[in-house]
Amino acid sequence: MNTVTRLGGFALGLAAVFGAAYGIGRVVDPAAPAVQSRHDGGAAHTSGPTAHDEVTDRVPGGLLVSDRGYTLVPVAAPAGEFAFRIGGPDGRPVTRYDVAHDKRMHLIVARRDLSGFRHVHPDLAPDGTWRVDTPLAGPGQWRAFADFAPTGGEPLILGVDVTVPGELTERPLPAPATSTTVDGYTVTLAGTPQPGRTSPLTLTVSRDGQPVTDLEPYLGAYGHLVALRRGDLAYLHVHPDGTPGDGRTRPGPEVTFLAEVPSAGSYRLYLDFRHGGRVHTAEFTVVADAAATGGGPTPGGPSPSGSAEHGTPGHGHN
Repeated sequence: MNTVTRLGGFALGLAAVFGAAYGIGRVVDPAAPAVQSRHDGGAAHTSGPTAHDEVTDRVPGGLLVSDRGYTLVPVAAPAGEFAFRIGGPDGRPVTRYDVAHDKRMHLIVARRDLSGFRHVHPDLAPDGTWRVDTPLAGPGQWRAFADFAPTGGEPLILGVDVTVPGELTERPLPAPATSTTVDGYTVTLAGTPQPGRTSPLTLTVSRDGQPVTDLEPYLGAYGHLVALRRGDLAYLHVHPDGTPGDGRTRPGPEVTFLAEVPSAGSYRLYLDFRHGGRVHTAEFTVVADAAATGGGPTPGGPSPSGSAEHGTPGHGHN
């Protein structure tokens, strides 16, 4: 049964949340094991032998508000707008960023119960402030992820909690599924993530029973995949095996990703793809099984469902 909660506090509720997150440097589900931090499904960050680096190298992406001298700092904004800065190692806002996947900043927000998701691209002001029409769609506890590469630095994923007040109906995580529909498209999933291993995940797009063979490039690829772990919302951002124009990658109907989840548990997958001039988002729940790889306990996730069911519809984009 759904639980109805009323959220109080002011619109973004940042003072207490951000202060606590900054003070401890991380927001982590106590049940989640410490694992190496990864970006885009690639190799873990390397670092020197300091105590801070040893800790952060074991934390998945998005669980830290401050890492390697960079800090995600939400700032006051007019109603209907979301704004933030990235503070640099010198204490000043960062104003120079490398382009990664066609953008200098990827802002992903997800509600804590994983029932809401948006992927947007803010605009950078000369003073280092990023601004965008708010992607926080309704009351709830949200996690905001900044995915970026400061010029001269490593790619980073920083996260901070944000509260939108109002009456909230908690939604249960949908059962694991191998098929979902969004905007008239059917997307099927083949493959299962394995903790600590690179696993192929193939998503196939069709419409009206026909395979879609003319997917359009979006952010330099035919698909964009984000995975969030249930509970602490550990973040994994991966991309397809192949790129448009490389002479071997077809524009659908299949898009294959090479993904490595940080641990056993339940994950929500969000696939962005573009077709017909619009970006669509298909969502799935999957379970990475520790038993399959001899791993540890599953952090905060339900047992796999015995049957595949349709997932929930996808969410929109700016």
